[in-house]
This record gives sequence, C-alpha cells and structure tokens, in this order.
Amino acid sequence: MKTYLAPVNEIDKKWYVVDAENKVLGRLASEIANRLRGKHKPTFSAFIDNGDFIIVTNAEKVRLTGNKLDDKKYYRHTGYMGGLKEASAKEMLVKHPTDLLLHAVKGMLPKNKIGRAQLKKLKVYTGKDHPHAAQQPAALDI
Repeated sequence: MKTYLAPVNEIDKKWYVVDAENKVLGRLASEIANRLRGKHKPTFSAFIDNGDFIIVTNAEKVRLTGNKLDDKKYYRHTGYMGGLKEASAKEMLVKHPTDLLLHAVKGMLPKNKIGRAQLKKLKVYTGKDHPHAAQQPAALDI
C-alpha cells in the first residue's frame, strides 16, 4: 500500500478564531501548534505545510498556573556587550501580551523553514476585534 501525499494545490487551509480568555497558556499553545502544523488532518506530512490559519483574540487575558506569572523569565539579547535583558511573564503580559503566546507556540513548532512558514499563519490580537473578517473564520473551541 502506498502512502497518500496530498498535492499542494489540493490542501484545504481553513481559518479559525480562538478566544484566549481564561485559557491556560501552555495548553492553548500546544493545541494551536498542532493546528498550525496540520497534525489533526489525516493528510498530515511532516515535510508539507498543510495546517490551518489561527486567529487568537483576547491574548492579554491568558492564564498562567502556579507561580509562573512571577517566576517565569523571558530573555533577549541586544547584541551589545552585557546586553542580556530579562522580563518576567507578568511584565510581558502587561507590555507585550501577544508576544507571550507567540513565544510559546514558536517553541512548539519545527526549527526550520517549514516552522517559520507555519508561525506566519498565526495571528494574535489583544481585544475581541481582528481584521480578518473577510476570510470568514470559524470559531474553534479549545
């Protein structure tokens, strides 16, 4: 029996809206990563990008369990000597609430060209509104 490979022009990519209000960050990110990769489809192939587009609203209302809000640290480097910057999850949630979810999902995707293309299919917004009404996204309950 031969393995079925869906041709690229036959891949059906749908749009979904996820409301992140009162959702746990890690559980939400893992489900989004699976949808972006297309692992929920029977035509999944690791080397073909056949996942769906995901729109996340209310990113500022995501939850973290335990003491992660104070203890979890995010690091970045400016490129200069001694330029290591650190921010707690609480600071990130106040300053850049969309980056918190993007960072979590990015860590769950492949670290190659396909993973970068799949991350571009994730749109994260604060608040209820998003500019993708023309795509007629369906509501996805996670």
